[in-house]
Amino acid sequence: MAFTAKDVQALRQATGAGMMDAKKALEANDGDMEASKQWLREKGLAASAKRDDRENTQGVVALVIDDNVGAIVKLKCETDFVAGSDQFKAEAETLAHLVAAKGEAAVADRNAELEDLKITLKEKIELGEVVRMAAAAGNVIDSYVHMQGGRGVNCVLVEMCGATAELAHDVAVHVAFARPKYLTRDEVPADVVEHERQTLETLSRNEGKPEAALPKIVEGRINGFFKDVALLEQPYAKDDKQSVKQIIGGATIVRFAQVEIG
Repeated sequence: MAFTAKDVQALRQATGAGMMDAKKALEANDGDMEASKQWLREKGLAASAKRDDRENTQGVVALVIDDNVGAIVKLKCETDFVAGSDQFKAEAETLAHLVAAKGEAAVADRNAELEDLKITLKEKIELGEVVRMAAAAGNVIDSYVHMQGGRGVNCVLVEMCGATAELAHDVAVHVAFARPKYLTRDEVPADVVEHERQTLETLSRNEGKPEAALPKIVEGRINGFFKDVALLEQPYAKDDKQSVKQIIGGATIVRFAQVEIG
């Protein structure tokens, strides 16, 4: 099957391949456009395998809220140049909308597009964390996105009960800044607490603290540990004289999620 220069150009636009690669693909597949796309994809996949050991710590985090359902998708790449490109950011946004509409597993619907993106942008591109949060009836969901170089790099979703959207947003801003790992101290795994307790006891003893005073000293330091890792225990970012638990009053934080680049 013969092909023209317009066919080569169409294949380049569809796949992002170079002119010579597009021409080779058409020659190898007798001008069949779909077969040529597959041929290029396979060649691209072979090339991308060589990139598997590269670090892809750059990328973008996309967040959407639609009808009280929030979604966060992290799309990873190798360089901030690619991370800031319109095509890369648009794909992350598309994925986030898809997750909000259909669920976390729906990202699989874009596998072909992600493989094409690897060919076009010539980097190790892969999905990172994917989060979907559907607020219960009567609850409010809000968010915060920290932008850097025109792209989202730190995204937070918060679901609250008995709160305004403004309060939920303020909590999301705090989470972005303070990076809590748990909602309450009760959620911190017992083995994590015990390991921290032993570490603090050893530290206090090495500092020459009196043996008889160690239990009280360690307990005080454990409380400080909870203030670092548990959201409700943390000093509020905008007023560190109050804890997050104090500033939310009678409202309840149901859950939160944070996804960052790096």
